[in-house]
Amino acid sequence: MPRKTKVVFVCLGNICRSPMAEAVLRHMAAESGLSELLEVDSAGTGDWHLGARPHEGTRRELDSAGISHQGITSRLVTRDDLELADYVIVMDSNNERDVRQLIQSGGYKPQGTLLRFMELLPEQQLDGVPDPYYTGDFSQTRELVTEGCSRLLDRIVNEVK
Repeated sequence: MPRKTKVVFVCLGNICRSPMAEAVLRHMAAESGLSELLEVDSAGTGDWHLGARPHEGTRRELDSAGISHQGITSRLVTRDDLELADYVIVMDSNNERDVRQLIQSGGYKPQGTLLRFMELLPEQQLDGVPDPYYTGDFSQTRELVTEGCSRLLDRIVNEVK
């Protein structure tokens, strides 16, 4: 069996965008019979919500789409996340800046690709996935995350072939 591709989604508090992306990508992989190819996780750069379940709005969106968020809790991004993941996918430019600072200040040596989520959706005129914690628009986040995760899954499948 080939080595699993490790994906870590990163946002600020790890309660809205990144856990939604984690749940959506896991769901897509399971639905496609590709779970054995992926290890999916999420983390945050801020510690305000450590140990918390995803935000109520995130849970509501996932529940309405029949996507499990069971077992997902907020945590901080770790050295292992940054050094061992094949993909570290940040939700916006602030998250990217924070992750790059962590890498530099910690002397970390990433082996994978650091990618801004919206690079998966170049036709969208957005720098980052809008944070529904502030916008309140969890539906928009789910739409963007769903399309981006679909493209990411295709990309990973093509790399494994």
